[in-house]
Amino acid sequence: MTTSSALDGVPIPPTEATAPPAPAERRSRLLALDGLRLVAALMVCLYHYTGRGGTISESWHQSPSEIFPTLSRVSVYGNLGVQFFFVISGFVICMSSWGRTLGDFFRSRVSRLYPAYWVALVLVTGASLILPAVVEPVRLDEFLVNLTMLQQPMGATRVLGVCWTLWAEVRFYALFALIVVLRGVTYRRVVLFCAVWTLALVVCRTTGNELTDQVLMPEYAPFFIGGLALYLIHRFGGDLLLWGIVAVSLLLGQSEATRGLWHPAAHADFHRDPYVVVLIVALAFATVAAVALGWTHWASWRWLTTAGALTYPFYLVHEHLGWFVIRVLHRALGLPPRVTLGATILAMLLLAWLIHRLVEKPFGPRLRRALKGGKPAGRSPRAGF
Repeated sequence: MTTSSALDGVPIPPTEATAPPAPAERRSRLLALDGLRLVAALMVCLYHYTGRGGTISESWHQSPSEIFPTLSRVSVYGNLGVQFFFVISGFVICMSSWGRTLGDFFRSRVSRLYPAYWVALVLVTGASLILPAVVEPVRLDEFLVNLTMLQQPMGATRVLGVCWTLWAEVRFYALFALIVVLRGVTYRRVVLFCAVWTLALVVCRTTGNELTDQVLMPEYAPFFIGGLALYLIHRFGGDLLLWGIVAVSLLLGQSEATRGLWHPAAHADFHRDPYVVVLIVALAFATVAAVALGWTHWASWRWLTTAGALTYPFYLVHEHLGWFVIRVLHRALGLPPRVTLGATILAMLLLAWLIHRLVEKPFGPRLRRALKGGKPAGRSPRAGF
C-alpha cells in the first residue's frame, strides 16, 4: 500500500523508515547476489579467454574458435557479464548507501575499489616487463595516471583492459552521490533519480553531444537504473511504478546492448545472434529480480560469501595476467588447451583470494579510517563530509 505526495506526485511508502529485512532473510538474499557476481565475472573471463580474437589468439597460438569450437560459440556472449555487473551494482549501491552520509559513501567506495586496483596495476605492469608480447608496458607517466582510475577520460593508455568498466561505475557513483546521497537516500529520491535519468538518457541520444554522453552514459544507464529499482522492490515491495521502471530499463538496456554488440558483418567465428543478446540481458534482470523478491533463500551456502569477495580482484587481474599464464602453460610448457584453461582460471581465482586476504581485508578498513580523519568541531554530521 502506498500513498502519494501532494508535492511531487511520487508515491512513497507510508513508513519510509521501514526496518530492513530480518538478518537471516537479508543474508540469504545477499549470498545469492554474491554468487551472481561471480557468475558475471566468469562470463567475462571466458569471453577474454575463448570468445574473442586478438592477443588471446597469440597466447593460444591460434584462434580460440578453432581450439574450443563449441565453447567459443557460447563464450562470445560473455562480455554481457559487464551489463550483468551493472544491474547488480545498481542494487548494491542503493542498498549500501541507505542511511549513510556523502562522506560515508565516498570513503566506502574509495576503500573498496582502490587497494586491489593498485595491486592489480603493479602486477600487470610487472608482467608486461617480463613478457611484453602479451601486454605492452606503458610509460611511467601513463602508469601514474592509471593510479587515479581516471586514465580513460585523460586519454592515457590503460594498464588494465577491464578498467573502462570502472570508469562507468565511477560516473554512476558520482551521479548517485551528488543527486541522491548528498541529501539522504529515500524511496522518493531514488525513484525521481531513476525517472529523471531515464528521460535524460533518451534525450541525450538525440543530441549527439559527447559531454552529455559521458555524463549520462546512455549505453549503460538502463542497467544501473534497473538495479536501483530492484533494490527498492527488495526493500519496500513491488508496485506498478517500480516494476515499470525495471521494465523500461530492460527494454532500453536490451536495445543498447544489441546495438553495441551485434555486428552483422562480424567474423563468423565470433558472431553474435541478436536474439541471444536480448535473452541474456533479460536473464540478467530476471536473476537480480529473483534475489529482490526473496526467491533465492535456498542459496545460503557459506562459500558464496567467499565467491563474492573474490569477484572484484578476480575481475581486475584475470584478463592480461590470464593471457600471460595461458601463453606460459600452453605455448611454453605444452599443456593441453582444456587443462590450460582450467588451470588459468583456478590460478586467477587463487591470486584473487590472495589479494583479498593480504590487501583488501587489512588495508581497506585502514584506508577508510584514514580518509575519515578528524571532523571540525561545531559541525553537524549531516553537514560534514
